[in-house]
Amino acid sequence: MSELRQNIATKEWVIIAPERSNRPDDFISRDRRPLPEVPYSDRCPFCAGNEAQTGDEVMAVRDGDGRWLVRVVPNKYPALTSDGELDYREQGTQRRINGLGHHLVIVEAPQHNTTPALMEAAQVERVLGVYQQLYLQAIGDPRVELVTLFKNHGQRAGMSQQHPHSQLIATPVVPANVRQRVELAIRYYDDHRTCVYCTMLAEELRSGERVVAESQHFAAFVLYAALSPFHIWILPKRHQAAFVHISDEERADLARLLRQVLRKIFYGLENPDYNFVIRSRDGQPRAVSYFHWYLSLVPRVSTTAGFELASGMYINTLLPERAAEFLRQVEA
Repeated sequence: MSELRQNIATKEWVIIAPERSNRPDDFISRDRRPLPEVPYSDRCPFCAGNEAQTGDEVMAVRDGDGRWLVRVVPNKYPALTSDGELDYREQGTQRRINGLGHHLVIVEAPQHNTTPALMEAAQVERVLGVYQQLYLQAIGDPRVELVTLFKNHGQRAGMSQQHPHSQLIATPVVPANVRQRVELAIRYYDDHRTCVYCTMLAEELRSGERVVAESQHFAAFVLYAALSPFHIWILPKRHQAAFVHISDEERADLARLLRQVLRKIFYGLENPDYNFVIRSRDGQPRAVSYFHWYLSLVPRVSTTAGFELASGMYINTLLPERAAEFLRQVEA
């Protein structure tokens, strides 16, 4: 029989209906496009050697010979632009702000035919270090209220260039769903005098049945109320409100764990499309007690249909416990 589960941190309900799809490997698609075979494409603006196609470089990490390892460039078709001053206008029920902010592309490697699951952990760590630097720079802009760091992998996830990359968008407003998560975290802290995410993490580690992988400083688990199959959160074990405050040791540990989880998905589900996003209280003091940053990873192995759009409630056809068990058994 199906059941409804609720994520205590977000208050989102999900219908778990495993009788509609009984095995984890039902979600392996046989028609996914493989990675490119060659490390260079003359048509790819992100490949090493094609730097003139991307405009001015914002930042780069280079090796001892001056060759770039991670490169940051402006998005060629930005959702927001950084020039100008904020102009807020309101007339009746109509409100608008001009499209100011930042939209950057983080090119994760010079090679065209790779992905974080196949990179060395040191390269993943370099990317995470660039994330931290960009977060701090963006949140330092007084026009910016929210920094969003995300990765789209594969066409179903919204990827427009196959070369491995992620993006940062800094906006002058905080969207309602982000504001709601913060308000819910504050309410839980007021009621229980503890962080809701710390509580969730402790219960997941104590149970272990939904844990996918664990390291010294982080844990990755399929959510009890996963909105879709293999929906994973990666949380730091040490309470931290902001991603930018992780230490060098924690960043290296996160790189190893993130790579391990992505490899399990890559090999276990045959390189599915996915999105990940870092949800953080950007630049907030370390003493913030109510919020706990995390990385949310969503493989795009199911379809959002009319019921989800109408109700805001998802139907997950794979038991989270079975999803976690399946991924634990994948050699990575």
